[in-house]
Amino acid sequence: MSYYHSTILSNLTFEQAVYKTTEALKKEGFGVLSEIDIKATLKKKLDVDFHNYKILGACNPNFAYKALLTEDKIGTMLPCNVIIQEKEGGFIEVSAVDPMASMQAVINLDLMEIANEVSEKLKRLIDDLHRSFLA
Repeated sequence: MSYYHSTILSNLTFEQAVYKTTEALKKEGFGVLSEIDIKATLKKKLDVDFHNYKILGACNPNFAYKALLTEDKIGTMLPCNVIIQEKEGGFIEVSAVDPMASMQAVINLDLMEIANEVSEKLKRLIDDLHRSFLA
């Protein structure tokens, strides 16, 4: 089992891909709680150059609430991370965590049902981006 869903996009700038991904997350009921610019952080902290790479901390409040009621320590695995990175040749890769993979460490069948629903939403998001901006 892979721990992520992923697609390669073309015909978009990095900034456009971040915007389109954020909009696609909203369509699936997710908000972005955090945005980490890895390129800028590594430059500032280590003075190294890195390619465009952002981590979006995405949260679907309804599913987060259900998960927290089911397993109170599950907050250690929230939010769902989605990454956008610029690859060689100008291609953009968008990847989203597969909650089913990360939840295998937690023995709770009710939580697995929630993780499956979230996984389906994130997979649909990746598939929709792929269809809309096919590489």
